Amino acid sequence: MPGARGPRRPGRVLTALLCAVTAAGLYGCSDSDPPEPAPTPTPTPAPTTPGPSTPAPSTPPPATTAPRAVSPFTGLPARAGPVLAVKIDNAAAARPHTGLGAADLVYVEQVEGGVTRLLAVYSSRIPDSVGPVRSARESDISLLRQFGRPALAYSGAQTKLNPLLEAAPLDLVSPADAPRAFRRSSDRPAPYNLYLRPERALAAAPDASDARPIGLRFGAAPAGGTPTASETARFPAARYTFTWSAADRGWRVAIDGRAATSTDSGPLTPATVVVQRVTIRSSGFRDVTGAVSPYTETTGSGTATVLRDGRAYEARWSRPDPAGGTSFTTPDGRPLAFAPGQVWIVLAPR
Repeated sequence: MPGARGPRRPGRVLTALLCAVTAAGLYGCSDSDPPEPAPTPTPTPAPTTPGPSTPAPSTPPPATTAPRAVSPFTGLPARAGPVLAVKIDNAAAARPHTGLGAADLVYVEQVEGGVTRLLAVYSSRIPDSVGPVRSARESDISLLRQFGRPALAYSGAQTKLNPLLEAAPLDLVSPADAPRAFRRSSDRPAPYNLYLRPERALAAAPDASDARPIGLRFGAAPAGGTPTASETARFPAARYTFTWSAADRGWRVAIDGRAATSTDSGPLTPATVVVQRVTIRSSGFRDVTGAVSPYTETTGSGTATVLRDGRAYEARWSRPDPAGGTSFTTPDGRPLAFAPGQVWIVLAPR
């Protein structure tokens, strides 16, 4: 049997005894078998098999688990993963939404008729379902350039816009090219019943880039600010009110006077809200009714109001490079840190 030792031969026993009484020759004696262990102050029977040669460590080994990364979108510990942007309907018939509470960032954009849609960005957490999903707009291309090459999930787009979407640095996910990433719900009528399966969407977008900094900073609140119980941002046919909730450590969202909730997580309470004042102009595209699609300019600079910790801070935003991120500073040019957590950015008309 491997590792077993047979009966000792007399010659080997005599050799071991001579070595034991000759201290000077303890380590000079040799045989073909491993040497017996040295004697100790308290005599013990010699073992038949040598013990382990390496003693157990006196202290536990250092931890080998690397710390989790910090999300550049929320300032919180998060998994490192690809970026998924989802275009979400915001008509009254589309509410309440699903999966919106898990988003890192939520952008509010104006569309035809002065109403709004949402562009939710996911990376830290991926919910089971998101929706209802609706169509993309030209403004989405410029807005998403700062994320590298994100996946964009949408229900479709008008024919003339498709070439621009296909030429953009986006991993496109629509029902036409990834039908298994979408499902129809029987709870609502079309077009308000299309939902995304985010994990399948990411599987269909293998080239989507991982989260990277887009100019946002997180940390302690800056000095100053104005105590604020609520703030309202208005569009031609929509309004958003954000009310501070100390219990939630966030701003409760109301859309057109009704509390905004997500079916899987409850009330929406972002830690930071940015009302970013931008230029909204006509684009060269129209919807199916013939209405001109607005274009929201997210490059350039302008003013903003940042809400965090129950206070409002006047700020400036700047994004000179279309491929770069957006920085937010105090009026005197110092970086303005956001509260860690979900961020809503309302792209409101100047």
